[in-house]
Amino acid sequence: MCVLIAVNQLGFGSVVPTLPLYAKSFGVSASAIGLAVAVYGLARFVVAMPTGHLCDRLGRRPTLAIGGVVSTLGNLWCAEAAGFSEFIVARFLAGAGAGLVLTAGQVVLADITTPARRGRTMAIYHGVFIFAVGIGPFPGGLLADHLGLAAPFRAYGAVGILVSILAWFAVGETRRLSYPQRGRGWSHGPTLISQMRMLAAQIGFVLVCLVGLVNALVRTGGLFNIIPVLGSVRLGLSVTEIGGGLALGSVIGLAIAYPAGMLVDRFGRKAVVVPGTMLAGFSLLMFCFAPTYPWFTAACVLWGAAMSVGGSAPVAYAADLAPSGMNATAMSTFRMVSDFGYVIGPIVLGLLVDGYGSITALVAAAGLTILVGMAFRAFAPETHRNQDPRR
Repeated sequence: MCVLIAVNQLGFGSVVPTLPLYAKSFGVSASAIGLAVAVYGLARFVVAMPTGHLCDRLGRRPTLAIGGVVSTLGNLWCAEAAGFSEFIVARFLAGAGAGLVLTAGQVVLADITTPARRGRTMAIYHGVFIFAVGIGPFPGGLLADHLGLAAPFRAYGAVGILVSILAWFAVGETRRLSYPQRGRGWSHGPTLISQMRMLAAQIGFVLVCLVGLVNALVRTGGLFNIIPVLGSVRLGLSVTEIGGGLALGSVIGLAIAYPAGMLVDRFGRKAVVVPGTMLAGFSLLMFCFAPTYPWFTAACVLWGAAMSVGGSAPVAYAADLAPSGMNATAMSTFRMVSDFGYVIGPIVLGLLVDGYGSITALVAAAGLTILVGMAFRAFAPETHRNQDPRR
């Protein structure tokens, strides 16, 4: 799963520094550029719950393979789009493929982990995830500089085929591990509506979904939409320089991923979720006032550390709260709420940029992130803390 997600997110990361510029090449406003980012998240939001159902009906492995194929079709279409409207439709298809892969991947992780080691396992997976997303902008920027802004989308399309091959031939089926008795199927468990009601009744699950939503909102609305344009316009940075800064942040994130996972298992999920969320907010403030490229790079490093520290712990927290046999529903619900932040983030922050400027938009995003971290600290119960220092 780590190899599969690394390949998939390397392709995704390759389009990050070029996406706002590629959308801008169609002659649209900042809010329309935000739409190009948001529609990708809208597709992920729409397919999240159906993906959980497919994972239970067809299995985890076929769902992952289907996602790779859909991602390929969408990204190749993005590269060949003749106009902005066609590009938006293609982005939706690419997002649907990504949603299938990401949601099914989290379901697999919930299947194969136990609470005692879930934090470390999720941290390794998430560290690879963040590293691939962050390192992707560097080759993506090189492709865009030498072959044109559409080249990263073609590369991402090729990556989708590799994802399908890995899913089908290398990933074992884990569906049966979710159920308390071997062979138990979806039809024997609670209905989907009943499962969602059970999850919604848990204040911890609601709050961790809110953390996931805000993290996605500021990542896609700020890092993927505002910050590349801010770096280009305000500091005069090239696409390669922007991609290089983001890549460095991801290297740092990868380096601290496993230690952060150990903290999650040893001291509890909240001990990592809260500071990670707060740190993400402070990194956005640093982007606002970075006067030079070294400061911009330092902000990238701080962001990468925050995403590594606070990124895997919410997923582990959500998996902890999944009742037996409900891994697919719990993880797809968490994924759906997070992807809603992917939808509204670029649009809301894009509108703030159009009305009040980039700095105001990023300050607002930072304030929201810090506020949510404080709310989680105050009201979310702890789900796991290992009292044995030898484990």
